[in-house]
Amino acid sequence: MNKIKDYYMGFQHYQALLYELVIRDIKVRYKRSFLGLLWTVINPILTMAVMTIVFSKLFRFQIENYTTYFLVGNILFTFFTEATNNSMHSVLDNSNLIKKVYVPKYLFPISKVMSSVVNLFFSFIALIIVMIATRVPFQATMWLTPIVLCYIIMFAAGIGLILATIMVFFRDIAQLYSIVTLLWMYLTPIFYPVDLLLENAPWALTLNPMYHYIDFMRKLVLDGTLPSISENMLCLFISVITLLIGLIVFYRKQDKYILYI
Repeated sequence: MNKIKDYYMGFQHYQALLYELVIRDIKVRYKRSFLGLLWTVINPILTMAVMTIVFSKLFRFQIENYTTYFLVGNILFTFFTEATNNSMHSVLDNSNLIKKVYVPKYLFPISKVMSSVVNLFFSFIALIIVMIATRVPFQATMWLTPIVLCYIIMFAAGIGLILATIMVFFRDIAQLYSIVTLLWMYLTPIFYPVDLLLENAPWALTLNPMYHYIDFMRKLVLDGTLPSISENMLCLFISVITLLIGLIVFYRKQDKYILYI
């Protein structure tokens, strides 16, 4: 608990630096880009259009409000992969700064997650545009979406801290993780019906945190229903435990980073 308290106190003290790191990440990402942040709105819409044509027309998946169904899953999974991939490289990318001045090292992966949160916000603008265009009714439960967003942000931060630690000592993790996320995406019902996995690989749903977050979001956005208390507790448990493990792993190894970066 003292370690967690130290993290919290350091986080409070370096909030301004964290803000600057997030702003820097966003500026670098869209440097010399004519549309800049608008790409975070345009990209999911274009992806949705392609996937709708391929899967709802060619493969004829009979899913009501398929465009919104797909977009909800795609937005959350894209945020997760972006946040964790960027966090994984964050310590190495800032090695020069780490060698010169003292900066709490966990700020680097956390800043990557927070910059991805900015993209997540603009992606939700795309979701609203698509819902209006396809005449999907807005549910009152949509106001509760920040709950599941907090869950997935904590989960992504925990995984990001773990990956950033592994990356310092084992650079091949970047290639391995790209394969893992590809497999993870196909084992998550983003663009196909949940029933396909229920019939063939139900374990892929039970053991898949991303499925639980996406299902939570779809219930709020599409079904207009509130997830049960057990579903809330499961998502919260996964998020908190993952974040705590990430913080502990990062804390225990951070003093050795300087020898490997």
